Amino acid sequence: MFPSVSSTWLHEHLNDPQVVIVDCRFSLADSQLGRQQYESGHLPGAHYLDLNQDLSSPVLQHGGRHPLPEPGVLAAKLAAIGINSGGSQPPSKVIVYDDSRLAFAARCWWLLRYLGHDQVAVLDGGISGWQAAGYGVTQEMPQPQPGEFVPRVRSHWVIDYATVKARKDLPGVALIDSREGERYRGEREPIDPIAGHIPGAINYPWQEVTDAAGYLMPPEAQQQRWSALEPESEIMVYCGSGVTACVNLLALELAGIEGGKLYAGSWSDWCSYLGE
Repeated sequence: MFPSVSSTWLHEHLNDPQVVIVDCRFSLADSQLGRQQYESGHLPGAHYLDLNQDLSSPVLQHGGRHPLPEPGVLAAKLAAIGINSGGSQPPSKVIVYDDSRLAFAARCWWLLRYLGHDQVAVLDGGISGWQAAGYGVTQEMPQPQPGEFVPRVRSHWVIDYATVKARKDLPGVALIDSREGERYRGEREPIDPIAGHIPGAINYPWQEVTDAAGYLMPPEAQQQRWSALEPESEIMVYCGSGVTACVNLLALELAGIEGGKLYAGSWSDWCSYLGE
């Protein structure tokens, strides 16, 4: 399955029983806003997964602001909304969307693949693109047929503080900071207690993956964007808390570059160790 689908494709497959749609809208400034938006109007048949409640686990001393969810807990939630990982039922085709240039949808996309489910794609253009194409939204809540989701965790896709610290300065290693330039340079830090970036990191802002309307840049542009990296680079990607870094991991996938790993705790986790 391709990493992204168009609104036209999704509209044509709305009644496909194997298609499961997930609304991932969220606001870091107002944690209730995404669900309120979902309840006000969402794609037909879409279920809602919340960044804090569903796509993350509780915050601890270390691990960052959005630690990865426990695989078994997330798998149960995916099954509850009708997602099948394969087995007695064919694997579901999961389509995820938001209205934030994939900031949150990409997290869900990455998590499903991290749990071994490759039949997942982001909706190019998000819900705004869907409506711009002339398709409607609904307030009707879906009635899921529970699925069966058995996680097959790709644990090697995730790295922690110790790994980043030990490997970031080695030859052939590229440490990617996905935050906007101001935060990378330490000129502004609206969320975390310390400004700046991990020493040795290079800046690839996640917003460059899409245009201003939230549509993915074409594959040629994605490839050009990463062209400065050596072909055999070991790529480690982070952001503030392991969320928008997934947009860059999606971009690497679109560019045909494999092996990118997520520093799940990201800058918020790195900060938690400074001064210890």
